[in-house]
Amino acid sequence: MSGPHTMKPVPAPPPLRTVSDIRAALRSGRGFPGDPVSFEADLHRALEASSETDLDAVAMVIVDYRGRVRLRQEPGFETAVREGIDLTERLKRETNER
Repeated sequence: MSGPHTMKPVPAPPPLRTVSDIRAALRSGRGFPGDPVSFEADLHRALEASSETDLDAVAMVIVDYRGRVRLRQEPGFETAVREGIDLTERLKRETNER
């Protein structure tokens, strides 16, 4: 018996273990607009700035974009963004009416 609070299943996030996985997720639209191009540019800059023994900047880019993909796939994300935009628009209108 399902009640009023039955939730529909949430799809599993894509595997994001490799740079290739992240690229594929971004190309399929699972990130934010512009992320596929930004990812490549950020990754390139991090690689250029890194030494052979210190790839921390590269790891930070990978972690950042992996987080973006996961955030965008979070249930309720789009609703929360819409609510934030609506609130901002309402506050701007109220400020202009004064």
